Amino acid sequence: MRIRILIILLIVQTISVAQEKITDNFPPPENPVEIKAFRTSSKIDLDGKLNEEDWQKAEAITDFFRVEPVQGGPIKNKTTVKVLFDDKHLYFGVFATDTMGKKGLRMQDLRRDFNRTENDVFGIQIDAQNTKQYAASFQTTPHGNQLDLQNFNGNSTDTDWNALWSVRTTRTKEGYYAEFAIPFKSIRYDKPIEGKEVEWGITFYRLARKDFEKIVFPAIPQSFSENRMVYAAKLTGLEVHPPSANIRVEPYALYQYDENRAGDMLTSKLNEPKIGGDVKWAMNPNAVLDLTINTDFAQADVDRAVNNLERFNIFFPERRQFFLENSGIWAGSGNSQVRPFFSRTIGLENTFNAAPAPLDAGARYTDRNENRTIAALAVRQRETANSPGSTFGVARYTQNYGKENNIGAMVTYRLDDSTTDLAIGNRNNTTISIDGLIRPKSETTFSYLLSTSLDSEVSQTGFAGRIGISKRTNKYFLRYTNAFVSQNYTPDMGFVFQKDVMYHTPGAYAILRPKWVPFIRRWDPGAYFYYYHDFEDFGNFQQSSLYIFPVYTWFRDNSFLEISFTPTWQNINFDFAPLGIQIEQDNYSYTRYLMRYNSDQSKKLSGSARFEFGDFYNGTRNTLNLGLRYAPLPHVSLTADYERNNLNGIGIDNEDLDADLYTGSLRLALNPRVQLSTFYQYNSFNEQGRWNVRFSWEYMPLSFIYLVFNDTQTDIFDPMQRNTQFISKITFLKQF
Repeated sequence: MRIRILIILLIVQTISVAQEKITDNFPPPENPVEIKAFRTSSKIDLDGKLNEEDWQKAEAITDFFRVEPVQGGPIKNKTTVKVLFDDKHLYFGVFATDTMGKKGLRMQDLRRDFNRTENDVFGIQIDAQNTKQYAASFQTTPHGNQLDLQNFNGNSTDTDWNALWSVRTTRTKEGYYAEFAIPFKSIRYDKPIEGKEVEWGITFYRLARKDFEKIVFPAIPQSFSENRMVYAAKLTGLEVHPPSANIRVEPYALYQYDENRAGDMLTSKLNEPKIGGDVKWAMNPNAVLDLTINTDFAQADVDRAVNNLERFNIFFPERRQFFLENSGIWAGSGNSQVRPFFSRTIGLENTFNAAPAPLDAGARYTDRNENRTIAALAVRQRETANSPGSTFGVARYTQNYGKENNIGAMVTYRLDDSTTDLAIGNRNNTTISIDGLIRPKSETTFSYLLSTSLDSEVSQTGFAGRIGISKRTNKYFLRYTNAFVSQNYTPDMGFVFQKDVMYHTPGAYAILRPKWVPFIRRWDPGAYFYYYHDFEDFGNFQQSSLYIFPVYTWFRDNSFLEISFTPTWQNINFDFAPLGIQIEQDNYSYTRYLMRYNSDQSKKLSGSARFEFGDFYNGTRNTLNLGLRYAPLPHVSLTADYERNNLNGIGIDNEDLDADLYTGSLRLALNPRVQLSTFYQYNSFNEQGRWNVRFSWEYMPLSFIYLVFNDTQTDIFDPMQRNTQFISKITFLKQF
């Protein structure tokens, strides 16, 4: 116990010293850096070579600022950017040198929306309406993968936003070239005013992964991302036409075969074609209307199985494209404790382990400018044999003020139809929420959310909320979070981690870059305290834990090591049976220990290991996670993961249990546009194995052919249950 107290005191002392020092943060410039785009005199051939004469004449941007591994100082891997435009496109030409040339470039695979921390990356962030709170980012790798995302306030990121644009790259002995062509129709900008120069906010960033050297233009403090647009440069010289009608149509056609078996008996079969589609209409520079008819999500990624041993609900992220786009605008979108609106509640039956329910139609309206955001969503869900038809609606308003502050309100409404077949009457559910974000200084953020629910089946009004305060500098991070959910809070279109709970989480860690330890790049020792109690009865304790991580370290070779321990106190006063093991209602105290290591994840061969051990309620629990990835070249990537939970002497009956989770995947790519991915997972706890095989061909920009095979077999039932599904789908995107 004395050792633990000593470690905590050392951590607090380290953080205090860090606070006393002058941080390397700096405020946004009063007069932003200006760069100029030049009009082309001839056609640009998008080939990733930059050999047109216009590129030679364009202004070279080379004044990048290093933020990793150490802020400031000389840059090892130089980068040059040039900007051109014509009547239809904005072009960016990039030459990224590498000290080892082509051999120094790191790539893991060729998928779209790649992992930004494991590859060499160059990115462009544009704030064409000068909101200072929004960025549209276009990123690529040395092999020409595409990643586009939206970022809100430097916090919430929507990586599943897809814009229509192109990029080509060429790898050379010195590094790589990248040539971007972004249609003006894919950028939301205000109508130009005669006599006033067009100015857009813009930033660039590059990650040279082998050295973990990250550079940005213009200068942005290390503690912030390239999406913090209050630091953006001004892009000038543009001559743009007034935004015109911009309509994007994406019809699809598919064939689906689906069968269910119990043992050798066929219990149900589906064999049908299906057509539908989406329409995106940019009504003006600020407003966009999205329509979807007979919505289909056949190509969406499948969820990974999880063996939950904790008392809280598991948050599974949204994976469907229509709902992911602009998802950052909804209240509570940045947290997984309290979300008044969570789109995964749409398209599911009201049953345990709910099956998908078809969606007839949906519409989303978004109107955003530098002062405010208006958004609305409406979806109609079809009736099924197990669930009534439902109508979902959400409306949102956000007002910006100051440089980076906003306040907003949101209303959700769900109406379930009455149905005689299921003996269910009409039911309606409403939530009303107020939220906001305040940044008194660039490194300090205060966010808040307060929500109430009204439900036709619940007699009393429910409440939930969340408050977060954080301060991030180059030397330390401080945070306090408070969240609460009342027993009667019922967001039928949302998510809460638990009911009748309030929790407090103060925590901090130092950010150290010790020059006196040459093999350490960054060391973040710290501690977080988690305390939970009833919301209805504040004095009724639920759970608390103290997460102490004296070793949380990134090494110069880009590997990572964590050594931590977590004293935990539990009050189990409810029926609790994780993985079917009944825990006796009592008070428990125990300590868990953790060791975690992963090698450089950007290398061709990388591995990870995680071992958590110690007491667990009245017994012991050991959890082992092992991971291996082999990517001999970007066209081939093989991963294998293993998790084992070993429980001994747990619960009322002092039960022993071993649960194993095996996961494997293989990704093959001819190029960034033609890919085959396979995924298999087996869970020994419920004896369930799942296959997901998906072929995709982007035969035109954002137009795809998909072939999908899914197979799930659960052997724990007698007879065995099996679902097999095959889907072929073609989409076609046309932008007018």
